Amino acid sequence: MKSLTPGELEVMQVLWQHGSLKPAEILKHLDRPLTNPALRSVLRVLMDKDHVTRKKQGKAFYYSAKNSAPTAFKKMTQRLAEIFCSGSSIELIAQLIKNENLSEEEVRQLQELAQEKVAEPTPSPKSRRRKS
Repeated sequence: MKSLTPGELEVMQVLWQHGSLKPAEILKHLDRPLTNPALRSVLRVLMDKDHVTRKKQGKAFYYSAKNSAPTAFKKMTQRLAEIFCSGSSIELIAQLIKNENLSEEEVRQLQELAQEKVAEPTPSPKSRRRKS
């Protein structure tokens, strides 16, 4: 997944929140003023990067996020792990924890989350196989 600039991410967040929209509708949801031609340029780049699709309905084009926010987040975190941590998700998480100034409550919440993850049943090897 190709990375997003702050402006591209802002448009993606609108599409993730509101679904398929015309450019004029996207403009209404942005936190900052942006001209219609500038937005169309951002949308074109997002389509080139394969983040957005476009569908014509009547005379208007509607733009939609190609992936959901959780899917995009997962792909981006995997990419961060590849770039900075030799592909290790554990190292990425460790670096995030080390670099943040976490309160005792936040550390406790992370510990609880880790315990919940440990308690999750692991799928058997048979159920993890893909069906042909």
